[in-house]
Amino acid sequence: MISGFFALLDDIATLMDSVASMTKIATKKTAAILGDDLAVNAEKASGFLSSREMPVLWAITKGSFLNKLIILPLAFLLSAFLPWIIIPILLLGGVYLAYEGVEKIYEYFFPHTHGENILEVIKFSEEELKVLEKKKIKSAILVDFILSIEIVIIALSTVVEKDLSVQIPVVTIIAIVATIGVYGIVALIVRMDDIGYKLINKKTAVLRNTGRLLVKALPIVIKGLSILGTVALILVSGGIFTHNIHFLHDLLNNIPSIIGDVILGISVGLIALLLVKLFTKIRRLI
Repeated sequence: MISGFFALLDDIATLMDSVASMTKIATKKTAAILGDDLAVNAEKASGFLSSREMPVLWAITKGSFLNKLIILPLAFLLSAFLPWIIIPILLLGGVYLAYEGVEKIYEYFFPHTHGENILEVIKFSEEELKVLEKKKIKSAILVDFILSIEIVIIALSTVVEKDLSVQIPVVTIIAIVATIGVYGIVALIVRMDDIGYKLINKKTAVLRNTGRLLVKALPIVIKGLSILGTVALILVSGGIFTHNIHFLHDLLNNIPSIIGDVILGISVGLIALLLVKLFTKIRRLI
């Protein structure tokens, strides 16, 4: 009886150790895409009236948790009954990430007009602003859903050969930490200017200068995150292809891995972008 109890404790300890080590590996694998997730959501959560920023961010955060509740069970079911499909899904996600990265670069050189800016409050009534706000929240939650699929699949791919007893806690921990970490940092970013304005009104010169620095730094931080996110998209997508397609891995084996990932990410992204543009033109003609 006692020996069985200690054997159970030993099994639990072994399982926890395995979960901890695999969680560390999965975190490294998903770190780059989390950087893009942070950049995307910082942009999506900004551009509102100061009084609406936190309610909007909370609405997006709740949507993100709901996304995870939908994605996680489906991912575990696929892992249990169709484990072979994880890699194809991962590769499809890699195509999407490459497209997103290259599309951002394309947009920088060939910008196109977006919809109305929600900041232009003079042009809209209160009801119209609520409609625009809801649209932007839905857009942010949709983007989060797509990125969440990638985060979960990438995390799952690192433990796909493990038992479900390891897969479930590892991937769930990554999903929860991703949501709390990303939106916690986003909350700090979007409130930087408000904190800065409060500090500007203080009597101490150091606090006033710090406040001015925070206000001026906000657009730079968001822009910097956007650039880092774009780089991360290309690197992550390229890494997905080199790690899961042996032909490509062998083909680029003689050059540094980071260069190979960039080449693959940009190449796949360009092909995807051209196909999307072609499909859009054909659809308009029809």
